[in-house]
Amino acid sequence: MGERSIFDAKSAEIRMTPARRTFRFAPSPNGYLHLGHACSALLNFDLAQQCGGRFLLRIEDIDQGRARPEFEAAIYEDLAWLGLTWEPPVRRQSEHFEDYAEALAALDALGLLYACDCKRSDIARAAAERPGWPRDPDGAPLYPRTCRAKGGVSLRRPAREVLQAGGIALRLDMAKAAALAGRSLSWRERGADGVERIVEAHPAQWGDVVLARKDTPASYHIAVVVDDALQGVTDVVRGADLYRATGLHRLLQRLLGLPEPLYRHHALLRDAAGGKLSKSGSSKPLRALRAEGMTAREVLRLARAS
Repeated sequence: MGERSIFDAKSAEIRMTPARRTFRFAPSPNGYLHLGHACSALLNFDLAQQCGGRFLLRIEDIDQGRARPEFEAAIYEDLAWLGLTWEPPVRRQSEHFEDYAEALAALDALGLLYACDCKRSDIARAAAERPGWPRDPDGAPLYPRTCRAKGGVSLRRPAREVLQAGGIALRLDMAKAAALAGRSLSWRERGADGVERIVEAHPAQWGDVVLARKDTPASYHIAVVVDDALQGVTDVVRGADLYRATGLHRLLQRLLGLPEPLYRHHALLRDAAGGKLSKSGSSKPLRALRAEGMTAREVLRLARAS
């Protein structure tokens, strides 16, 4: 697997440019940035500066139901206030649905996708009926492969047409995908100490993950590996909450013939109660800190000291 990528033609321009390490910050415009975002953005920016590399900004707005123009505008404003600059153009996921459709079609052609019409409540009920049912790293019950087992819902049409029909999600047949990927998977993880380690990947712990839904043409997992490949990202530096998802991302990279980045998962900033900072919680946005009189220099000092 992985000798030839479906993105070879699109990646030609990237491969022809001089080899430079490339970092990215990829926020979602579904809320205002907080100090945790500043920490991640600054770490990527600083690492790019230290090695003479590239720093890219990507807007992960594939969830159109939650994305808002005002939040995207605030991202640019907050990052500029912090003194960050990025290489244009900014990649917006909503402008690249075709790239994700091609990736899904490639997985479909390998026989790795199947359609699922189960509701989340169905899955929760099935798991509740079986004490000790396994859960994925995010705590959700693993899908019991109901649609795969019953054979009543299958991909009799191309993946794109199935999604357009509505009411159906596309899942990855994990057992078949892992078998096709072949030899054991791993990724290169660079710690804060600069030491690189090899980490064994365990994508099966995610079960038959959803890769697309009618209202979301690609999941985060498929979109992020496609985006990183097409943008030539060499170093993925992101929060520790995504550490275990890396195993799934490495599986998708191998199946699609995409390059393997070097990973680094940094510690998350937490509030006084020990919870991670989040948009959905009570974490104070950067713009609120600015309104209270905190300077960019003070925010930079807090973020870089974290």
